[in-house]
Amino acid sequence: MTSDLLLAGAGLANSLIALAVAEARPSARILLLDRAPGPSDLHTWSHHLTDLSADWLRRLAPARRATWPDQEVRFPDHARRLRAGYAALDGTGLARLLCDRGIEIRWNARITALDATGATLADGTRLGAACVVDGRGGRPSPHLVTGFQKFLGLELETPAPHGIARPCIMDATVSQQDGYRFIYLLPFSATRLLIEDTRYSDGPDLDEAALVAEVLRYADAKGWQGAREIRRERGILPIALAHDARAFWADHATGAVPVGLRAGLFHPVTGYSLPVAADVADVVADVAARAPALTTDTLRRAVQAHAIARADRDRFLRLLSRMMFRGCAPDQRRRLLSRFYRLPEGLIERFYAGRLTWPDRLRIVTGKPPIPIRTALACLPESPLLQEKS
Repeated sequence: MTSDLLLAGAGLANSLIALAVAEARPSARILLLDRAPGPSDLHTWSHHLTDLSADWLRRLAPARRATWPDQEVRFPDHARRLRAGYAALDGTGLARLLCDRGIEIRWNARITALDATGATLADGTRLGAACVVDGRGGRPSPHLVTGFQKFLGLELETPAPHGIARPCIMDATVSQQDGYRFIYLLPFSATRLLIEDTRYSDGPDLDEAALVAEVLRYADAKGWQGAREIRRERGILPIALAHDARAFWADHATGAVPVGLRAGLFHPVTGYSLPVAADVADVVADVAARAPALTTDTLRRAVQAHAIARADRDRFLRLLSRMMFRGCAPDQRRRLLSRFYRLPEGLIERFYAGRLTWPDRLRIVTGKPPIPIRTALACLPESPLLQEKS
């Protein structure tokens, strides 16, 4: 055996698993394999401070690129400052944290075969492991129906202070295009700003040149002319409309254990993956701490049970996604979000953390209906969407 735990992919889900297992079982030999040449600057992972446990806030603190005490949202009919803290980390910071913990990452490692006992690389090298996890990103599944959250972000250096004091997680005052559109702003310094054009869309097509032009147009309109591009990031994230977790895991009864986007483990409405990945990492760490031996089959049982329980708990969140994508016209989706951000702050925090209570759920759907009642009722069942896909 090359390692006790082999993680295919050095992205967010596997990195958090490696950190948690290294703490729970210090003697474990952990190896991450990734085909990239090194840590990526193409990802910014953000989270509300209320999303994570105290242990995770502690673990990730050295990797954070920035932390802010509050945040805001903007809509045509109202704006609001939210008191929950916010934080962001990137691929470089996360990889540095892993290395500081003595966890090995092999870059330029292209995997040609992966199974429950190890990985085979393009050069023919076979790396065996007692436990194998697959976190190499999402892929289509007949058991998961999604909409899409598409984004293109430019990190800019502005010639003068930009004046943005806190993250604006949604500036939805912009024109609505290709579904629900908003601008996401992260101020990393007085003159360094990430501007991201985000769209909740029915299709996955992303016109990078067009979105770059929109970001620069937004910057110019705000008075940030002459800003210099430092880096850019882009992505197409799934938004869950319907999910049959039991059928999914029946298809993954053998082989490496899928995690992260590959296992449909993400927030169904926001696409945020960091809090969900932290929960899964806790499950893996608990197995590593308690089981006599960490094996692929032992871990599969624990992750599968967690994933199915989470999918059951997330039914209401998937209903909200269906109401957005199937319950109203693309250019009217903004109305749902505008209404949501008038709700109590505690509810909003629990929504992002995936911990809505039954009173929270009733509060979201009561009052003036955001969409017609007949349309909302048609969105209730998710099985028709799964049948359409199959």
